[in-house]
Amino acid sequence: MNQSLHLPETVAGIRVPDSVMARAATQLVRDTEDDLLYNHSRRVYFWGALTGKRRSLKYDPELLYMGAMFHDMGLTGAYASKDLRFEVDGANAARDFLKSYGVPERDIEDVWTSIALHTTPGVPKHMRATIALVTAGVEMDVLGLAYDEFTPEQREHVCAHHPREHNFKEAVIDHFAEGTIRKPQTTFGNVKADVLALKDPNYRRMNFCSIILASPWSH
Repeated sequence: MNQSLHLPETVAGIRVPDSVMARAATQLVRDTEDDLLYNHSRRVYFWGALTGKRRSLKYDPELLYMGAMFHDMGLTGAYASKDLRFEVDGANAARDFLKSYGVPERDIEDVWTSIALHTTPGVPKHMRATIALVTAGVEMDVLGLAYDEFTPEQREHVCAHHPREHNFKEAVIDHFAEGTIRKPQTTFGNVKADVLALKDPNYRRMNFCSIILASPWSH
């Protein structure tokens, strides 16, 4: 999709990063992801940034933008590995991209972690702002967490610029399934086990306790 980007500079009072790196990331994601994932990723940035603003958190908008834009790249054919969690594939894609722009290692680590942990509830909120806010944005857009903490005007403005498809709930589950169905072992211990349990009749969950009890240890 080599569509030219004519996007508003500010949405719901949140400015979109406009550096050379941010513009390149936007174009890369736009060319790689379908409309559903692209619009979802943009919304994640705005929800995350609005959350940071509401909580008076100090965060780097550009790093938050990188985490939001790359967080689902591991679901695409271009970046999916054969054996890693899709979250790690997206994190690795972001790391390689950021390294090519000379971003400091500490910042790269924060973006990598924000993507790798974005489907791990209860942990990112205790970490640095980039990590916490990417997950907050994902949880708002996918799960509706903290929905009422955003004003109706904020929700309407973000979704006017980056619409939720009428079947987004079902469609995003389908995207998760497509990104994991060929590597079901990557669902162990994470929420994608629920996705394949719903979408793949041949899927069998691995059980943590069974693995412990079947280990080679004698006791």
